[in-house]
Amino acid sequence: MALYRDEGVVLRTQNLGEADRIVTLLTRRTGVVRAVGKGVRRTKSRFGARLEPFSHVDLQLHTGRALDVITQADTLHAYGESIVADYSRYTSATAMLETTEKIVVVEKEPALRHFLLLIGALRTLGENTHDPRMVLDAFLVRSLAVAGYAPALEECARCGARGAQPSFAVHAGGVVCSVCRPHGVATPAPETVRLMSALLRGDWEAADASEERHRNECSGLVAAYLQWHLENGIRSLRLVERA
Repeated sequence: MALYRDEGVVLRTQNLGEADRIVTLLTRRTGVVRAVGKGVRRTKSRFGARLEPFSHVDLQLHTGRALDVITQADTLHAYGESIVADYSRYTSATAMLETTEKIVVVEKEPALRHFLLLIGALRTLGENTHDPRMVLDAFLVRSLAVAGYAPALEECARCGARGAQPSFAVHAGGVVCSVCRPHGVATPAPETVRLMSALLRGDWEAADASEERHRNECSGLVAAYLQWHLENGIRSLRLVERA
C-alpha cells in the first residue's frame, strides 16, 4: 500500500477496539484524514501521547481501504500543553477543532488556508497574548470567510449601500440598511461591528482596545452567524458562553 507523509493537527480521537484509536486530522497537503493509530492506547505505545487533540504532528501514513494507518508520528508543536491548563483557552480551542471538522467536511480534499488558520489560532492561544474569546471569534469569522461566507460589514448585505449600517441580519449575510432591514434583527452598537471587522482583518491593535460589552455582543453575533451557515450546532460553543 502507498506510503505518504504529511503534517497535521489532531481534531478528534475515537477509541477503536481494545488498543487502537481513530484519529481525525486536518493536514497541510491532504486535507481531512481519518486514520487508525494501532496500539496507541497501550502504555508502551511509541507515539500514543503525540496523537491527542490540539497536537501539531509530522506523520507517516499508508493508504488503507476505509481508513489510512498511522505508522509514525513526531510532535512538531504540543499546543495542548499550555491550552489545557486554562479553562477559557481550552474551551475556545475545543470550539475551533469542532468548527474546523464541520466546515472542512470533504475528506482528502486540500484545505491549506483552513490548516494555516487553525495553526495560527492555536499558536496565539498558546502564547496567551489576546483574550481567548476574541481569538476564537477571529478564527470563526475568518473560517467562514475562507469557506465563502464572509459577513458584509461595510455595506448593506442586500442592496450594497456603502457605509455604517444600523442592523445585523444573520440570515441576510451581515449588516443591513434601514430600507432593507427585516423584522426581528439585531441592532448592535457600531463599535461591535467595527470589532468584528477588525477580527476579520486580523487588526489586533483595534481588537485589544475594544470594551468588554462590545466583545460580548460580537461573540453572540459571530456564534449566531456561524451556526446559521453551518446549519448545525457547535456544541462546545455553549461551554465558551458559560465561561
